[in-house]
Amino acid sequence: QGQLVESGGALVQPGGSLRLSCVAAGLSLQNYAIGWYRRAPGKEREGVACISASDGSTYYPDSVKGRFTISRDDAKNTVFLQMNSLKSEDTAVYYCTADHIDTCPLAGFDFWGQGTQVTVSS
Repeated sequence: QGQLVESGGALVQPGGSLRLSCVAAGLSLQNYAIGWYRRAPGKEREGVACISASDGSTYYPDSVKGRFTISRDDAKNTVFLQMNSLKSEDTAVYYCTADHIDTCPLAGFDFWGQGTQVTVSS
């Protein structure tokens, strides 16, 4: 059974940067659209980035557009989320997810990771 494992979360100051990684085991990410989601305390889950399998097209909501960049390295079976100009409101647990239906935003969720905590604070 496939698994996704996120890493890279940390405490960072406002204006700082982080790069999150999502490594897959038991499934080949090149066959899936991949999304990054986040959940902050008391808030609903929010999609922050998506990348398609077929052509690498991406999608970002306005809240992170221009600051976050999703990329994939299919040879390493890994997807990254580069986060720049971080704000306190970016504080959340970040999850990666994979969907066999190749659309962005994602149509569904076949696999989820366990999440990685990002805290933006001075």
